[in-house]
Amino acid sequence: MAEERIIKKYPNRRLYDTTQSCYITLSDVRDLVLAETPFKVIDRQSSDDITRSILLQIIMEQESGGQPLFSADILEQFIRNYSDATRKGFMEYMEQSVGLFTSQQSAMQEQMHKVLTGTPLDAWMKVGEQNVQTWQKMQESIMGTLKPKK
Repeated sequence: MAEERIIKKYPNRRLYDTTQSCYITLSDVRDLVLAETPFKVIDRQSSDDITRSILLQIIMEQESGGQPLFSADILEQFIRNYSDATRKGFMEYMEQSVGLFTSQQSAMQEQMHKVLTGTPLDAWMKVGEQNVQTWQKMQESIMGTLKPKK
């Protein structure tokens, strides 16, 4: 498992990736999430862990553009379930539901891969991959001949 990356958030709202030694954007943090790279965001001044806050900012950006994932009704349900009486049960339910959804998605992808293996579509996909590799080798060869010789 990869070591947890530490990202520091400065007072000017900039994020600094201490592993890469460079400033990053919320989009870069989203890419870390998608790549399942473990990370933690630390407030530079207070040393508080603000990872959740940054993740919520990413969700807000995602929700404000394009087609939102959460309807107004779902968001209202979230707000209603912030009461002390329902918070723990709702949180456990959501974690289990998202976990089940993720495992079902993985199983579906695996089944689709098995179904397509050995079919004409699979053969065409393999031919396409070989064509791309051949094209890349050809481009590299052409670019190699264009480099000035010393």
